[in-house]
Amino acid sequence: MSGGVDSSVAAALLADQGHEVIGVSMQLYDQTEGVTSFGSCCSIDDLHDARRVAAAIGIPHYIVNFERQFQDHVVSNFVREYTAGRTPLPCAHCNSDLKFATLLDRAQAFGADAVATGHYARAGRDPASGRFWLGRGADARKDQSYFLFSLTQTQLAHAIFPVGDRPKEDVRDYARARRLPVADKPDSQEICFIPDHDYAAFVDRHAGRTTHDGAIVDEEGRVLGRHDGIHRFTVGQRKGLGLGASSAGAPMYVLALRPAEREVVVGHRAALERTTLSASGVNWIGGAPADSVRAAVQIRHRHYPAPATVRSTGDGRAEVVFDAPQIAVTPGQAVVFYDGDLVMGGGWID
Repeated sequence: MSGGVDSSVAAALLADQGHEVIGVSMQLYDQTEGVTSFGSCCSIDDLHDARRVAAAIGIPHYIVNFERQFQDHVVSNFVREYTAGRTPLPCAHCNSDLKFATLLDRAQAFGADAVATGHYARAGRDPASGRFWLGRGADARKDQSYFLFSLTQTQLAHAIFPVGDRPKEDVRDYARARRLPVADKPDSQEICFIPDHDYAAFVDRHAGRTTHDGAIVDEEGRVLGRHDGIHRFTVGQRKGLGLGASSAGAPMYVLALRPAEREVVVGHRAALERTTLSASGVNWIGGAPADSVRAAVQIRHRHYPAPATVRSTGDGRAEVVFDAPQIAVTPGQAVVFYDGDLVMGGGWID
């Protein structure tokens, strides 16, 4: 229970269905001094909201300390990826490494059979194969299956998404009808542990070293300008380069980041197009396919899935060949393979 409306309604729905429900909230950082500036999720106010909701539903509520796990699996990865010239996706790590791994262990210690969350996704079991599946939420605008691609069969066997078959409007209506105190609480936005959205400053503070500046170069290696650190850039970025338009009058975009040389490579938008990508850390929900498969492939959360051929190359890796070029294939982001609304699997873009 994060203190938001989605997880609150998830708990209420299960309680109303007659299940024995235990509310659990994650404490992700030290709040002994009343610090609230670290994050906009699981803050002290959010934990109070979760406790108020649990009282309204009539269920017990516990706070579990995940400070170390959050630092190890989410924050450290975030900083490490940015300083390596990649663009991280902390929400996916939080879901797989905390909510459906560490939290599942804690839930079983409570004697619980499953972990339920407020994600807009769906899961079930194929009666023919006996394997568990993961699918998009019914509300396409709020679908969060992209962030859950790394869930294993064991984790899916214990996962429940009570709001996954409802549109957001219905979730809020249910919260109002149930008189939950967070019924009209705004949704959290962006990365929860960086409330001011200044990712670069956060990395500067947590990297434990001074910023390394370097050169902004074109595809031929000509120096066009200087930068204050490659962690301030991501592939596809146009604004904030400080270069203006090219000599041809076209805007410049970040094409690649070279951490070893501390170089930011820029060029025209057409140079961002890619027809292939490779991925590592690939998880296949239903098992790796023996041959190439057709899939709708999503390379960002808000990216419209593109038709492609996907081939598992073994050792947790896969290759993707798109039917048409895609813009800004970004290392560090997730690539997720869909068959209709079902998640086939996914991995991390190299």
